[in-house]
Amino acid sequence: MADTALQAVRQRLRIAIQKNGRLAEPARALLSACGLAWREQRDQLFCQADDAPFDLLLVRDDDIPRLLADGHCELGIVGRNVLGEACALLREQGGEPAAVELRALGFGACRLALAVPDAQPWTGFAGLAGQRIATSHPALLRAWLGERGIDARVVTLSGSVEIAPRLGQAEAVCDLVSSGRTLAANRLVPVEDVLASEAVLAGAGQPLDAERGALLDGLLRRLDGVLRTRDRRLLVFRARRAALPGLLALMPDAEPPTVCPTEDGDSVSLQALWPGIVPWQRLEALERAGARGLMVLPVERMLA
Repeated sequence: MADTALQAVRQRLRIAIQKNGRLAEPARALLSACGLAWREQRDQLFCQADDAPFDLLLVRDDDIPRLLADGHCELGIVGRNVLGEACALLREQGGEPAAVELRALGFGACRLALAVPDAQPWTGFAGLAGQRIATSHPALLRAWLGERGIDARVVTLSGSVEIAPRLGQAEAVCDLVSSGRTLAANRLVPVEDVLASEAVLAGAGQPLDAERGALLDGLLRRLDGVLRTRDRRLLVFRARRAALPGLLALMPDAEPPTVCPTEDGDSVSLQALWPGIVPWQRLEALERAGARGLMVLPVERMLA
């Protein structure tokens, strides 16, 4: 009986996401779009899907790389900065990263940037030599400095990084920047980007067995379909075959269209994925060029 229960656990995939935080709700929405659902309860940290072999772990984002490395979960949705910091720290200790980025997910965009006081002139990398730089991402910063041969002192802070220059703790900071308002409020100016970050799907570095590998492949296929169609529209219309060159010239932003002949042999039916909203001006230009029966449809799901 115990062996059967263990085997059932091994046939499932565990996905770790933030319990709370700016990536939490977008991660839930993305997994829902992939057809996965869990019944969550207050203070519950482990949820089992009713009709799919996937389990959800609700944790702190900083814990996700370690859970992947230790084999407590197979997948995690986490910021690239968090994953990168964990991997950079492991490299410093002589190890190899035990978690890898599988997909960029297109939300939670920000950047890890160097910033200096607005009254301090920026003279380039050389000006950082001998300076103190405050950050909550010390391993990533040390790696970035090392690649450029800059000998600076990294001051590790867990929070309130932006105030470090005013307190005399550092001459510069390396912190996450989204809108830039927090830096501006503390009279800091971003000067160099260390890392472009967003939410990513991370996986354990070790290969999975055949059964769970097949589950992962299926999930990635669904995920790719969701990501490919996110904020896209399906443009459909009919036209005379002779009008095709002019119509295609008006669709440089669309993916290569599917063109199908119609029964009369002189006309075609065309459909193409369009990134974002199709402007009215473009629809009117297509109509003038010979498009008929123009329709713009939402795309809910797609499998390549």
